[in-house]
Amino acid sequence: MIVVMPSPKNAQMLHAKLLSNIREIQARGAVTIVIAEEGDDTVRPYADHLIEIPAVSTLFQPLLSTIPLQVFAAGVARARGYDVDKPRNLAKSVTVE
Repeated sequence: MIVVMPSPKNAQMLHAKLLSNIREIQARGAVTIVIAEEGDDTVRPYADHLIEIPAVSTLFQPLLSTIPLQVFAAGVARARGYDVDKPRNLAKSVTVE
């Protein structure tokens, strides 16, 4: 199992809980990929793979975390043989007249 987790360094309470969750997930045999801010050395020892994003305000961090998550999801879909341009079970929501 692979688990991808964003790591909000500025939110101290969430950050400490995240480190605890990473250790618990790894104890169960999962591979962890952590998205962390540049210079956040607290998660490095616990992450199997680390994706670093620029350090920005907490307000903008979800926007920067979304990009590597989308690239990762597209790569996994291609590796599994799925057509990323035609997702199955996607309902048509726009009607062209």
